[in-house]
Amino acid sequence: MQYSNYHSHCTFCDGRSLPEDFVKFALSNHFRAYGFSSHSPLPFETNWNMSKGDMPEYLAEIERLKKKYEGQIEIYTGLEIDYLDPTYNAAIPFFAELPLDYRIGSIHYVALSDRLIEEEMICIDGPFRDFAHKVLDHFKGDIRLMGERYFDTVEQMIEIGGFDIVGHMDKIYMNSEHFNDFSIEADWYRKRMHDCLHLIAEKGLMMEINCKNWMKKQQTFPHKNYMKMICELQIPVMVNSDCHYPNLVNDGRKETFQLLKEAGFKTTRELVKGEWQDVALL
Repeated sequence: MQYSNYHSHCTFCDGRSLPEDFVKFALSNHFRAYGFSSHSPLPFETNWNMSKGDMPEYLAEIERLKKKYEGQIEIYTGLEIDYLDPTYNAAIPFFAELPLDYRIGSIHYVALSDRLIEEEMICIDGPFRDFAHKVLDHFKGDIRLMGERYFDTVEQMIEIGGFDIVGHMDKIYMNSEHFNDFSIEADWYRKRMHDCLHLIAEKGLMMEINCKNWMKKQQTFPHKNYMKMICELQIPVMVNSDCHYPNLVNDGRKETFQLLKEAGFKTTRELVKGEWQDVALL
């Protein structure tokens, strides 16, 4: 089992502890590598995204930790960058020119219009009540219509690119599964996942297996049902905890690695001395 994590949040966004606290926990649990990926700035302010003005301090702090813990643990500077639309995504110059070790492309918001303001977005990653309210208002309660819009957005993100790792793929099911007429086994859902995974493979991207919700709900993103297809498509994967608290860095890792082995995976993709490499599953 690889002791590394490339998706984590600290006090520069909505994480609940200082970056160094995460490094100390990782060291105490014998991690080889640790990467930070704060939520990127957005065109509007939220209570969970980094402010654009904090970017220089963020980069400097992770660089300080790299030097302080050199020889003890490999530390990497990443960013989780939201795709909103063709004008705001990981490929725009602001993000492309940052001195990062890697970029995670994720979707938390699905745009409802061409106005990039929070009121014109539906958040797939927030409380169910808020999600359901917007599905009712903008999709007349039809969760399939919402799902189709989500997968359209995922495909746009993959096509435009600008990132290395697809973050928490198909997290849409986290809230959608509470609708009576939703099923991840529905033909439409399976087709959209099939198309997105094939596009990821075609573009040569990596994927994370996000185990943030494993301990509470036995959920992974992407859903564990798709791990075999991901393996067959030879999409490189890594296990990330998407942690916001230092003591949750390792949650769900052991169980998720077991799922990967059962799906047929033989390796995970890891940053080793600054280079992406395939490391054998043990």
